[in-house]
Amino acid sequence: MNAPRAILFDKDGTLVDFDLTWGPAAGAVLERLAGADSRARDALYAAAHYLPDERRFRQSSPLIAGSSRQYGPALADVLGRPADADFFREIDELFIEEGRRFLTPIGRPAEPLARLHRLGLPLGIATNDAEANARVQVDLLGLTDMMSAIYGYDSGHGSKPGPGMVQAFSRLTGLPPGDIALVGDTRHDLECAHAAGARAILVRCGPSPVDDFAHEADLVVDSVAALADLLLAEPLPVGHLPVSRAT
Repeated sequence: MNAPRAILFDKDGTLVDFDLTWGPAAGAVLERLAGADSRARDALYAAAHYLPDERRFRQSSPLIAGSSRQYGPALADVLGRPADADFFREIDELFIEEGRRFLTPIGRPAEPLARLHRLGLPLGIATNDAEANARVQVDLLGLTDMMSAIYGYDSGHGSKPGPGMVQAFSRLTGLPPGDIALVGDTRHDLECAHAAGARAILVRCGPSPVDDFAHEADLVVDSVAALADLLLAEPLPVGHLPVSRAT
């Protein structure tokens, strides 16, 4: 296939090391939500499929790919609180604080993204994190000036695996979805790309294996850095770079 003319990147597991960032951050958030109630804390750990001694999630955790609106009701139920916008906002604000404290990138994402940006490719973020938190972390990673758009689950376009973020980027760039690639590490990312008619590129650097659905992607690479190397392997105009389908 021809190379994409614009790229949307998932954030967590694609640009940000999920386990090293959200493992300790989530533990801190769950502890703050529970307060002094140790039973509530342990119940929150169970609801989040979180392993506190290892400061990481089980593969089955709804927090790996979901937004606070998706996993928040289970946490609210544990705490006996309404699963409403105020509660989801509280979760998001706690994750902003703790995510900033533990933020760990995968490699040096500013370097490969800068290489793609210099080609004139519109770049953006499509994450199930809150937009405010995404903007904080993107800025801390030195990526803000390269981004044409930063979409979170609460940006008004829905969350993944729905197609809304890709569709919004298509309208913004004036490019058809088929000229846009969504790069991510989960089935949510794959399904989002497919639902929008965009190209699906999977990276293997996330917290969960992609082997079970890798054959459904247009391309599978080890990391964003590897993707940049591939797209820049030949000095050809954007739109005509050699990209192979996954096998």
